[in-house]
Amino acid sequence: MKSRERMLAALSCQPVDRPPLWVMRQAGRYLPEYRELKAQHGFLKMVRTPELATEVTLQPLRRFELDAAILFSDILVIPEALGQPYRFREEGGIAMDYRLAAAADIERLKPADAVRDALEYMPAALRILREELGDRKALLGFAGSPWTLATYMVEGGSSNTYSQIKTLYFEDKALFEQLMTKVTDAVATLLNMQIEAGADAVQIFDSWASACPGNLYTDLSLRWIWRIIQQLPERFPVILFAKGVAHQHAQLVATGASCLGVDWTVDLPTFSRQLRPDVAVQGNLDPVLMTLEPTHVAREARQLVERMQGRPGFVLNLGHGITPQAKVESMQALVDVVTSLA
Repeated sequence: MKSRERMLAALSCQPVDRPPLWVMRQAGRYLPEYRELKAQHGFLKMVRTPELATEVTLQPLRRFELDAAILFSDILVIPEALGQPYRFREEGGIAMDYRLAAAADIERLKPADAVRDALEYMPAALRILREELGDRKALLGFAGSPWTLATYMVEGGSSNTYSQIKTLYFEDKALFEQLMTKVTDAVATLLNMQIEAGADAVQIFDSWASACPGNLYTDLSLRWIWRIIQQLPERFPVILFAKGVAHQHAQLVATGASCLGVDWTVDLPTFSRQLRPDVAVQGNLDPVLMTLEPTHVAREARQLVERMQGRPGFVLNLGHGITPQAKVESMQALVDVVTSLA
């Protein structure tokens, strides 16, 4: 079974010879060839240059027998395309060039369609990748969820409290909705650009889902994700990775996502039994395992696969992105365990 066929079958909850495998943030950070390229060009140049983004995307596939390539990019290209650039803080985290502090700031944002010209480099890279990969490997696009993107935009960067975005919601819901509508339409436009360029599936990262009060999660985030999925081709595979909110599984399913990705705090077999059998699941090994000796990740991967046996629609992944401290040999051990099952 070819990798692409395996991945798409799993996302459709069809029979596969073994679980497909890919890893969030697999394109970079822990790989020496990535670090070398980044030192030469810088992160943002690699994101914005189709040839460089293609090279980084392919690097892990040259080393490991993964089933999917995910485009090397960044979720914050959306605010940048709307007129709100960003940079990386020296002490870590993200800083926007300015924060959306008033109605005038939101009104000054460019229209959602601005992403078509500003982010053309993303479908350009995907077209190169589609040609390179052919039908051997699945090709994934992605974007941040409107809620997650809005947190950066209103907070002015990374945040621990998310107080500004919540204040906006409670004190001026109409303005909050104006912002969310624009960001939602921009994300839908970008994902459609990726699909048109050859992506087989897309993942929506709701990285800051757990910052939402539980009773407001649908209003703050999920209804906007639902609106995005409604704008994509019917039944197109969408993976929704919503960190920290697995207990809201019914609401997550209601977005129309084909597959739910969960973080490492969740017992995946228990979670999967709470879902309809036609909803796929993705996850969810602890990324810390990848920093340890290979025997640890091999053992945990075998146990997870054994416990998920018989569950249709299982995509093996980490419960969050692979870290810069990950060992190449531990990644290889993970791949060896999974590929030996075919």
